[in-house]
Parts: sequence; C-alpha cells; structure tokens
Amino acid sequence: MEKPKKPLKAEAGSSFANGKAGSAPSPDPFSTAVRLLARRPYSAAELRRTLEKRYGETEEVREAIARLRQLGYLDDRKFALQYASFLARHRAFGRERIRRELKARLVDYRAIDPALEQAFQETNERDLLERALEKKLRTIRLPLTPRKFYSLCQSLMRLGFRSDDIMKTMRSRPELKPVAEEAELPEAEEGQK
Repeated sequence: MEKPKKPLKAEAGSSFANGKAGSAPSPDPFSTAVRLLARRPYSAAELRRTLEKRYGETEEVREAIARLRQLGYLDDRKFALQYASFLARHRAFGRERIRRELKARLVDYRAIDPALEQAFQETNERDLLERALEKKLRTIRLPLTPRKFYSLCQSLMRLGFRSDDIMKTMRSRPELKPVAEEAELPEAEEGQK
C-alpha cells in the first residue's frame, strides 16, 4: 500500500503562497494598488509606502504610482480636500488636528493648507468648537473647578482648536466660569488639635 505524498511547499500560484488561505495572489503592484484604493482613499506617499512593503522599492511600484496618477485615481490635492472636509464636518476636528491627521497620512505638504482653507470655508470653525464643547459638557458636572476647566480646555485643544478661540468661547458662557476649589486644609488642621 502506497502512502499519500505530502505537499512540501506552497506553490507560487497557490492561495497559500502569501500566507492567507482563500485570498487570491496579487500579481503586480498596480492591481494591488487598485484593490487598496477600492477599500479606502490613500495619499500617494501612503500608497507608495504600502506597496513598497509588499514588493520592495522596485520600478514596478513607481510605474504603478505614476499610472494611477495619470488615470486620476491618485491625487493628493483631492484626497486632502475630501479628508479635511470629512474630518471637519463629521468628527468636529479643528484646523490643527486636521493638519496633524493629513501629515500622518503622508499628504504632500503643499496640498494641506489649501485643503484646510477650503474645508473651513464650507464649515465654520467656531460652530465646530461650540458643538465639541456641548458634547464635552454632557459628561461634566457643573460648576467647573479650575482642574475641570483646565481638563476641558486641554481636551478641546486635542481636538485641534486654538487656545485663544477656546478661551473666548469659554468666557462667553457664564455657567463655565470656574469656581474656587474647596480647601481641605482647615479640616485637616482641626483634626490635629
């Protein structure tokens, strides 16, 4: 009786060759890039970095990026504008946070400022700040202590709003004026007597 032979290696064309069962092998960088762009938008540098991780720094990767740009599938200006508008409208991020997010996505620095300008022509930054403040106030008990006031300001700054805009907005609302924290010092002194 003859024993069945075990496969020694995964063949190059098999679905196990890339380590994922059931996934089709990616024949070239261009088709991989098109599949990646079908899932979500990428900046040119971000897509290049992803392709270079898979295929190395080859001429095929550079050609794929150039072809995608030529076809209009890859444009940092469009990507920056769409992403900045999305973050401003749906996430209520301020200008500085959106700038950081675009830089993290490796968007060309020349495309960032025009995208921010256009995104904030469509959306008022002051309204976004008010909306973010209202959302934060739902979780905080009033009156505000100086510590809570500071924490609230810091959380708004992390959302990308400028500190002077935050202070103007906070001062325009009398219910947000910080009250002095109660000192526990007199109680401690009474216990020592």
